[in-house]
Amino acid sequence: MADRYDERDEAEQVEALRPIALRAAEAFGLDVARMEVVLHAYNTTFAVDDAGGRRFAVRVGTNSGSTPANAIAQQAWVRAIAEQTDVVVPVPLRTRDGAWFVESDAQVLGRPVLVTIASWLEGDDADALTADAARALGRTMAALHAHAGGWTLPPGGELPRFDRPLFGDEDALDRAPGLSAVDRAVLADARARAEEVFERLHRGAELRPLHADLHGGNLKWHRGRLAVFDFDDAGLGLPVLDLAISAFYLRADEPVQEEAMLEGYAEVAPLPDILRADFEALVAARQLLLANSLLVTTTADLRAQSGEYTRVSVARLRHWLETGVFTRALPDAA
Repeated sequence: MADRYDERDEAEQVEALRPIALRAAEAFGLDVARMEVVLHAYNTTFAVDDAGGRRFAVRVGTNSGSTPANAIAQQAWVRAIAEQTDVVVPVPLRTRDGAWFVESDAQVLGRPVLVTIASWLEGDDADALTADAARALGRTMAALHAHAGGWTLPPGGELPRFDRPLFGDEDALDRAPGLSAVDRAVLADARARAEEVFERLHRGAELRPLHADLHGGNLKWHRGRLAVFDFDDAGLGLPVLDLAISAFYLRADEPVQEEAMLEGYAEVAPLPDILRADFEALVAARQLLLANSLLVTTTADLRAQSGEYTRVSVARLRHWLETGVFTRALPDAA
C-alpha cells in the first residue's frame, strides 16, 4: 500500500475513509448495522443501514473545499427546502450535539474533513435526461431560485461567491502537464474571455444561493418526481449560472434537452435576460472549472483521467473561441 493517500488505488482510498464515516455516524447517533460505499469521486458517499432498518447517506468531503460555515449554510438551506417547498431533497440530520456536520481530523488526507449525513433518497438515477426530465429539471431549478430569493443565511453560515470562472479555486491550469504552447494559449484566451463576462455580469448584481451542480448525477426520480441532492457545491451567484451549468452537461446531446430545460424554467419563472454570447461564456466556464478540478483532485480514478480531460477541454474551448458556441459533442474530443 502506498503511503500517500493520493497514490493509493480506489479500494485503498475507500478503506482509509471508512473509519472516518463510521465515527461520524456514531456522532449523529446512528446504530450502524451495515455500511457500503456508493460513490468515490470528488467526495465519498457511504450508504448506512441502522439497526432499525433505516438507510442514510454519509458524505465525506474528500476533496471538498467547503468550510464549516459553508456546511452550516448548505445543510440549513436543504432542510428549509425540504420543509418549505415541494422540491424533493434528502433531509439533513443533526449530530447528538445539534451540529450539521462532524469535522474529523483525517490524518490519511493530511487535513480535517467535514462529514454530513442525510436521509437516503430512494429512486432511480436520472443520469441520462430525456426531454421530459430536462423540462422537470427546469421547473425544479426555478423553484429553487424562487425559494433562495427569500431565504436568509443562518447564524454562523456563509456561502462562497461564484463571481469568477473558477469559483475561487486555486488555478492549476497554468501548470497542466503535457500541453503545447498553442494549447496553453487557448486556455489563457478562454480564461480571459470568461473572466470578462463574469466581471461584467456580476457588477452590482444581486446574488442568491445556487445549487451550482444540477446535472443527472445529482438527480433521482422519486415516486415519479425529480429529486435533487448533493448541495456541497452550493454558493452565491446569478440564477442564469445554474442554467448555464446544466446546459454544459446537456451539450453532448441533441438541442431538444436544453430547450426543454429552458421551457420548464419559463413555466415557473421568467428566463434571465442575457446575451447569447454571454450565456455561451458561462457554459464554457464550466469546462475551465472541471479541468482545473481534476488537476488538483486526490481521488485515484479522477487523477488518472486528468491528462486526457485537459486535452479534451482544450479542444472544446478552442471550438468555443473560434465559433462562439460551446459544445461537448466534438468528434476529436469525446
